[in-house]
Amino acid sequence: MSTIASQVILHPYVSQSLKFGSFNVGRDKLYRTVQYFSRFLAWFLLSRGKKVEAARWTALKGHLGIGRKLMRLGKPVEHLQAALRAASSTGEVGEQVTSIGRQLAYFGYLTYDAALWANAVKFIALKPSTAEKVTKTSNRLWLAGILFSITHGLLKAGRLAHDAKKLRNSETWGEKDLSDEAQREVRQLALENLRADTRYQFIIDLFDIWIPASNLGLVNVNDGIVGFAGFISSLMGLRAQWLAINHGK
Repeated sequence: MSTIASQVILHPYVSQSLKFGSFNVGRDKLYRTVQYFSRFLAWFLLSRGKKVEAARWTALKGHLGIGRKLMRLGKPVEHLQAALRAASSTGEVGEQVTSIGRQLAYFGYLTYDAALWANAVKFIALKPSTAEKVTKTSNRLWLAGILFSITHGLLKAGRLAHDAKKLRNSETWGEKDLSDEAQREVRQLALENLRADTRYQFIIDLFDIWIPASNLGLVNVNDGIVGFAGFISSLMGLRAQWLAINHGK
């Protein structure tokens, strides 16, 4: 019995899960996935007239949302640092501008989000009208950040496609230098990985954009669609973070 318990507790997947959960960003990805699944499930249960069961998931969604706001209190500074690094980097102007815009938008969004958390836990007292304005501004900045990210993705995808085509056209015919060919293959593989990562983030952004757009009333969709979109983007983000922490395992 102890052998079975040891095999379960010491299983590599358990160790990888603990490693994933030891990072704040890993826990946030997990909580976000559950939060938006709860939003979708609550809508589904309400549509079936199951109000008591829906209330349970609605409460879980709300508490996870408040908890995630607390976990993100230091995030605005990270985005401000990222904006400064993007401003001092060299590269395509369009990509640089959209990267800076994205980071500054997320800086503003999470700063307002922190004020909403402080109001939710009664640390500060905002008037209902003020809280509504702060919420709307927060969602506008969130939407702006996603739009900057989508634009950045399109520009980067175009540049990488051009670089990949240029690299393919540089292939020599006839007798080849093995070292040059190896370097070309390494560069080609790196480009393909960058293109895959860019497409992956672009898809996440396309799902995420429905959330602030719905919150602002720019699109007329129900909680089921918003919850489903958030759940899919959260799962994709969770997977990407898992691979990053566990080195692709």
